[in-house]
Amino acid sequence: MGLAILLGVFGIVMLMGVPVAFALGIAAISAFMFEGLPLMVGYQRIVAGMSTFALLAVPFFIFAGELMLHGGIAARLIRLASSSVGWMRGGLAQVNIFSSMLFGGISGSAVADISALGSLLIPVMKEKGYDDDFAVNVTVTSSIAGIVIPPSHNMILYVVAAGGGISISSLFMAGIVPGILMCCLLAFVARMIAIKKKFPTEPFVGMKILAISFLGSVPGLITAVIVVGGTLSGVFTVTESGAIGAIYAILVAVFVYRSLTPTAFITAVTSSIKTTGMVMILIGCASAFGYMLAFYQVPAVLSNFITSISDNPIVILILLNLLLLTLGMIMDMAALILICTPIFLPIAVGFGMDPVHFGIMMMMNLGLGLCTPPVGACLFVGCVVGGVTIQKAVKTIWPFYIAMLGALILVTFIPAISMTLPNLLAN
Repeated sequence: MGLAILLGVFGIVMLMGVPVAFALGIAAISAFMFEGLPLMVGYQRIVAGMSTFALLAVPFFIFAGELMLHGGIAARLIRLASSSVGWMRGGLAQVNIFSSMLFGGISGSAVADISALGSLLIPVMKEKGYDDDFAVNVTVTSSIAGIVIPPSHNMILYVVAAGGGISISSLFMAGIVPGILMCCLLAFVARMIAIKKKFPTEPFVGMKILAISFLGSVPGLITAVIVVGGTLSGVFTVTESGAIGAIYAILVAVFVYRSLTPTAFITAVTSSIKTTGMVMILIGCASAFGYMLAFYQVPAVLSNFITSISDNPIVILILLNLLLLTLGMIMDMAALILICTPIFLPIAVGFGMDPVHFGIMMMMNLGLGLCTPPVGACLFVGCVVGGVTIQKAVKTIWPFYIAMLGALILVTFIPAISMTLPNLLAN
């Protein structure tokens, strides 16, 4: 009965339109009250969930991403991408995807990717004769690179949810090849559609302009080198790398590019505070919700149910992917990472899957969920930026879904794609 109250209250509150963080908290407190547990324990779980030291890196990564957005770094990355691949058929689509790979690898945020690149590229693509739904679909699906390619604050949430013991450096390294693979498949699909619909091409700007664009983007690209390279080399921790990355982004935007105005800086700070507040509240409430799930032995029951279906690792991996994809369509990504990791990770490890490999598989699954209705945050933001209805975008987005699913399948069943770089690092 208590579990029914926990899940029932959560479902009802979600249907009422309450944000997922508060829905998790209300459901958890309701279950605490039903079981007669001291409410102080519930509040302690919420506070404890937000008090993990590793989470200090999250606001720094978010702030660095906002500085990229408002400090002119995104515009220079787009210029580099345009100079490199803009000459191809449907070149602006390739520019969009390549820019997402570069910017997402620095900001670590899919929504920031869409806000920064979508607001710049979607209007230009529409003006050049591209279909508006095509422009939105390219932007939305390629933004997932920010989740998979390091640095990614979602990877930090995964490590925290797993209870520690997983190397964040290894997780960062594991996301590089899968992220590039996904972007390459998306670029292939975009090119096929561009050829079929005869979208325009842009003239090659020449090696001189390409070199100038590259040199202009180098200071911004170094941000990712500092954050990821510093962590991998052991010079500083993930939290320190986030702080240093944010400071470096300020220095680049103010003294190198000279494009960060006081108004833009205040906007970046305000947006970072709001986003960090939402993430931390979500983490705390998800911690209390997860406590009650453990109280009702849901992880053990669900684990026994899944393992009773089959003892074939391939079947189990397919089932885990289907569950994560389905959940990703109806719930927020951060909440699912915090709730599902303690449940599904032991199952995957029990069937011989490396925790780092599983983490990348989870990021890709839940990232795909961000692009699908009814709760796809990236899809919603992209449609708003592009001025396209969700119904129109969904009708034509399916080729990009196939590309992302293809990348997911390859990463799931060929561990070397994600594990080669971490293994080289370990050796």
